This record gives sequence, C-alpha cells and structure tokens, in this order.
Amino acid sequence: MKLHELKPAPGSRKKKKRVGRGIAAGQGKTAGRGHKGQKARSGGGVRPGFEGGQNPIYRRLPKRGFTNPNRVEYAIINLDTLNRFSEGTVVTPELLVQEGIVKNLKGGLKVLGDGELKVKVTVKAHKFSRSAAEKIAAAGGATEVI
Repeated sequence: MKLHELKPAPGSRKKKKRVGRGIAAGQGKTAGRGHKGQKARSGGGVRPGFEGGQNPIYRRLPKRGFTNPNRVEYAIINLDTLNRFSEGTVVTPELLVQEGIVKNLKGGLKVLGDGELKVKVTVKAHKFSRSAAEKIAAAGGATEVI
C-alpha cells in the first residue's frame, strides 16, 4: 500500500445532516421535529430520568448499601511483573510509574502474590498480600512497607 492509495474507511466520512434548509432538502419546514409538542420547541424536551409523570425507576427501586467515602483504592501489581528487574534492584512505586508498569498509583501500591519471583529484589510498597511477602522472602528479597 502506498500513500496515494490511502482512503478513509467506507462510511466513516458521513456528511452532517443540514436541517431547516428548505423543503427540497428533505429536512425543511419542521426540520425532523414533527408538528408542535414539547420536543418541537426550542429548549424543549424532558430532563434525564423523567418518565412523563410516572414515578421514575430511580424512585421505585429500593436503595440499598453504603459507599464508604474513605475507601482507599490501591494500584496492584503481581510478582511475575517484578522479574523484569535485575538482581538487587530496589523496586519503589515511583520506579514502577517511571517504567510505565503502573499508570496511576491511586491511594498506594499493593503487591499480590500471583506468579513466581525469580530475582532477588527489595520491594517498597504500601501493602503486601501474605503470599507475596512469603514468595519475595523465599527468593531472597526483602519487603518494606512505606
């Protein structure tokens, strides 16, 4: 394929419908809004969730549960990801962000024990699962809670 052979995908370049441009254009006069009524008016229509006066679904359904406003969400990483680092590296959350392994640290970093660790590394994180801490220790590494 050459540069001059490139063309957009079929259907991706749809022309905008120009309404209210005369009867011959196919969308003249009422411009696709029908005759009169709330939806034909400028600024007309109903708010989201309005069901014509019927009790809306968000009021009909029971409210249950609780959302903890103080919940801490952790960025997670598994042990097998740490195998890319060389022996003796100190793995910190900042290093993981710099390497592009973790995109967003959120409330901190938690190391989970999925996979096998083959290198001896020191891992600094906010939390460790029990299995992750055991596997890091078994590989000869160390864990440090920040």
